[in-house]
Amino acid sequence: MSVSRLRADFWVSAYLRRCALEGAFGTLRKRGAAEAGAIFVVLDCLDGRMAVFGPAPQSEAGDDGVRRFARLHNEDWIDGAASAQIVARERKFDSDLWIVDIEDRQGRSFLDF
Repeated sequence: MSVSRLRADFWVSAYLRRCALEGAFGTLRKRGAAEAGAIFVVLDCLDGRMAVFGPAPQSEAGDDGVRRFARLHNEDWIDGAASAQIVARERKFDSDLWIVDIEDRQGRSFLDF
């Protein structure tokens, strides 16, 4: 039996709240399709290290309704220019995506992998 996935707008709202409760600062850079837009998270450690996360490949997604994420680059951390390139590429491909920015000095993403 397949479980339905939480709407993107509800998920983003809950995610931003969780980040705030953990002491991280989060903002919504781009609102996407409310029901099923793909969600991308840009993590900034505020020391030059950044990471970009997007939806995990279908082969890694279960049927439990949980959104899973994967790092969209091979390195552990990238710089701001590389982060901007990844986000620009994804925006060209999908105009209905969500982009969430998180600032956390400890490098915590608060995402399921």
